[in-house]
Amino acid sequence: MSTQPLPVVVIGAGPVGLAAAAHLTGRGIEPLVLESGGTAGAAVREWSHVRLFSTWGEVVDPAAEKLLAPTGWTRPDPATYPSGGDWAERYLQPLADVLGDRVRTGATVTGVSRAGRDRIVDADRESQPFTVHVEYADGREERVLARAVIDASGTWGTPAPAGGDGLPALGEKAAADRVTYRVPDVTDPAVRARYAGRRTAVIGTGASAFTALAALAGLDEDAGTRGTRAVWILRRGISGATFGGGTADQLPARGALGRAAKAAVDDGHADAVTGFRTEAFERDGDGDGRLVLVAEDGRRLAPVDEVIVLTGFRPDLSFLAEIRLNLDERLQAPAGLAPLIDPNQHSCGTVPPHGHRELSHPEQGIHVVGMKSYGRAPTFLAMTGYEQVRSVTAALAGDLDAADRLELTLPETGVCGGAGLFDTPETQQTDGGGCCAAPEAQLETLGAPAAGGAAAEEGPAGGCCGS
Repeated sequence: MSTQPLPVVVIGAGPVGLAAAAHLTGRGIEPLVLESGGTAGAAVREWSHVRLFSTWGEVVDPAAEKLLAPTGWTRPDPATYPSGGDWAERYLQPLADVLGDRVRTGATVTGVSRAGRDRIVDADRESQPFTVHVEYADGREERVLARAVIDASGTWGTPAPAGGDGLPALGEKAAADRVTYRVPDVTDPAVRARYAGRRTAVIGTGASAFTALAALAGLDEDAGTRGTRAVWILRRGISGATFGGGTADQLPARGALGRAAKAAVDDGHADAVTGFRTEAFERDGDGDGRLVLVAEDGRRLAPVDEVIVLTGFRPDLSFLAEIRLNLDERLQAPAGLAPLIDPNQHSCGTVPPHGHRELSHPEQGIHVVGMKSYGRAPTFLAMTGYEQVRSVTAALAGDLDAADRLELTLPETGVCGGAGLFDTPETQQTDGGGCCAAPEAQLETLGAPAAGGAAAEEGPAGGCCGS
C-alpha cells in the first residue's frame, strides 16, 4: 500500500480542468487530470475555427500563468481575441506540458464512487477515498483512488436535440446524414461544399446560432457560392433582445456577433421562422433526401438540404450515478448554484461570483465545476470557471478564508451564449449602463410574424463558455 497522499482527480483537461490542476499544484496538492480525448483541450480543438468573444486577458487563469512563467511562455496580447485553435495551441497545450505526467489523455472516466460503498451505504462513508474507474484508449481499465474529485468534463459531448419538447424530434436520428450539432467550419473545403449554394435550417437562438448564420451569410455573399440560404428557426418570437446586448454588451465582440446575425436576416441571407417548435424531420417525397421540418402546430417548412441544431448542451451525469449529488430538478446544476444562474432571470453579468459553498453536494469532496456546473443553463464564462476552481482548491487545502473570498467581477450583458465570430480586435468597448441593457423589446418583421416575447434559450458552442 502506497504511503503517498492520494491525488485529487480532475476530470477533463479543458480550460477549467487544467486551471484546477494549476491551482492544486500551487497549493502543494497533487492533481491527476484524466482527459478522454487524445490531447489536452480536445473539445476546444473541435471548434478551433471559432473565435472567442472574450479576449486573451479574460481566458488565461492567473494560477496557470504563474505555473507557465518559468518556462519562458509569453502571454498573448491580452486585448486580442483568440480562436479555439489559438486557445488550445498557445495556452492549453503548454499548460498541459508543464503539468507533465499529471495529465493523462485517452483516459475516459466511466464511474466515480466511494471505496467499498455504493450510494446507498452510510456506514463510514465519509472516511473512504473516492474510487475513479478509468478506461484507456488501448482498452486497459484502472481503478484510481482519490482524496477528492473535481469534475470539469464540460458538456460538449452531449448537445441538446432539435425537438421542442427536449427530446429528439421524430426522424431526427434517422436524418443524421444531413444534421450536425456543431457550428460548421466553412473554410474547410469539404464543409464548404456541404453548405455552399444549398438551403440550411439553423435551429437555436444563442451565440452558436448567430455564428452559423453569419457563416452562411458569408457564403451567400461570396461570388463563388451565391445562392446559399439559411432558414433560422426560433422557438419563440423576435424582439430587440433576441440579438443580445448589442453596443450595450461589455464584451463588445459578443454584441457584434448578435449584430452580424441580425444583418444576415435583414440583408436577405436568412429567413426567420418564429414560434416553431420542431416535432418531426421527414424526408422530402421527391426522393432527393432533403428534409421537411414539421412543427408541433402542424406547420411544414419547405425542404432543406441540411440542418444545424444549436439548441444548447446538457451535462452527462451517468458516471456520477453512485455519488450523492444535490441537483436542481430543472437545470441539473448544484442546488445551491441554480437560483443564481437561472436563465429566466440571469445573463452572464448578473450571475454573482460563487465558489465552493454553492458548488457543494451531500457527498463531501466531490465538486462539479466549469460549464457542467451550470447544467442546462447557457450563461457560463471561462472566467467564472477559473473563480470556481480557485475557491474549490482553496477549500480542499483548508484555506476557507480564501475559499470564501470573492475575486471576480463579470462583464455586464443582456444575453450570454458561447463563442463569437468576428475578425478584428479593434471593437470598441462601451459602457452598457446596466447588466441587461439590451434594446427595449420591440417586435420586428423578419421574414415571418413574431410569436411572442424573445429570450436566449439555447446554449453555447464553446469558446469562452467552454470548460
